[in-house]
Amino acid sequence: MQVQGFTAAATAAGIRYANRSDLGLIFSQVPAVAAGVFTTNRVKAAPVVLSMERLRSGKAQAILVNSGNANACTGAPGMEAARATSAMAAQVLGIDEALVQVASTGVIGQPLPREPFSKSVPGLAGSLSGSNLGDVARAIMTTDLVEKEAGATVNINGTPVNIYGMAKGSGMIRPDMATMLCFILTDAQIVFPVLDRLLREAVDESFNAITVDGDTSTNDMALVMANGMAGNAWIDEDNLEGIRIFGEALRGICRDLALKIVADGEGATKLVQIKVQGARTRAEAFDAAQTIANSALVKTAFFGEDANWGRIIAALGRSNCTFQEERVDIFFGDVLLVEQGLCLGTEAETRATAVLKQKQFGVTVELHEGSSEAVVYTCDFSFDYIKINASYRS
Repeated sequence: MQVQGFTAAATAAGIRYANRSDLGLIFSQVPAVAAGVFTTNRVKAAPVVLSMERLRSGKAQAILVNSGNANACTGAPGMEAARATSAMAAQVLGIDEALVQVASTGVIGQPLPREPFSKSVPGLAGSLSGSNLGDVARAIMTTDLVEKEAGATVNINGTPVNIYGMAKGSGMIRPDMATMLCFILTDAQIVFPVLDRLLREAVDESFNAITVDGDTSTNDMALVMANGMAGNAWIDEDNLEGIRIFGEALRGICRDLALKIVADGEGATKLVQIKVQGARTRAEAFDAAQTIANSALVKTAFFGEDANWGRIIAALGRSNCTFQEERVDIFFGDVLLVEQGLCLGTEAETRATAVLKQKQFGVTVELHEGSSEAVVYTCDFSFDYIKINASYRS
């Protein structure tokens, strides 16, 4: 998919591995309204700190992103490297350095080498094209098995508006961002306060509602750039229809990318929706769903296709959610296995086990305490998850 005014390029710069695409550049012909959501981890990588600082202006024109090296826990030299590499991009693009967002993903604690950037950034600028967005989506992959892209064209007050997103993420994924990068590009005309609010709402319903292994990281960010080149009526607080249409499309793209991250979880074989309903508050429902979704015992049971509901109710019991055991119902798909806290027997368990043999399924926990609910998406833990993470730095 192409978005008016945006071009991109990627290359194999040799940042960590030879002959592997690992450096990408995204450029807008004009400065764009920009908003971002960043990791909640107290340990933040240099590119996160720098990008957060620059994004206070609400403007950006380029994104320089690398894989293979996170440039995290690298001290003052790491920040100097982030500034130096962004300055390289700014120089070849002929723009203000403050308009360059930087992002990195990969191994933590290793100095970011500058030579691959100095050799490769001029070539990237020279090969920018509107058809190269997918190349950048591949360049930001680490343990990902597939690139993750999503797009939509919507009609805003009679004008077509394009929205495109790319993401990476496969491990160290849990709510409150994760080990993920997401870049969303749109040619919509939209004011910063609305764009910022819609992005945060979309992230809460998508990237903050997924988990692979319960870990967050130091480099996570979701950035959106809107360059206004579609020429639509401004999406501001008075354009309620424009807000509704654009917001729905943005949420849809973020949700699509988030589910692709979970489905591509390291070693994952199953994509599972955990829904907790009938809670007193959404916060309690979300905490319960997240606790279940992050449970290693629950996730290994999913891999083993074992309808071990005891692990689910045990995880529920250590959450911060108010409930009474004797009122809890648990469904695997549409199969009611537990009613009022008690198993319905062998036949129900056999039917529930059949649900777990599917690649995608849902588990619903009904608390009968109120009217609030929440959903978290997770995956199973397989043998391959251990293999991948045991040898990640080798």
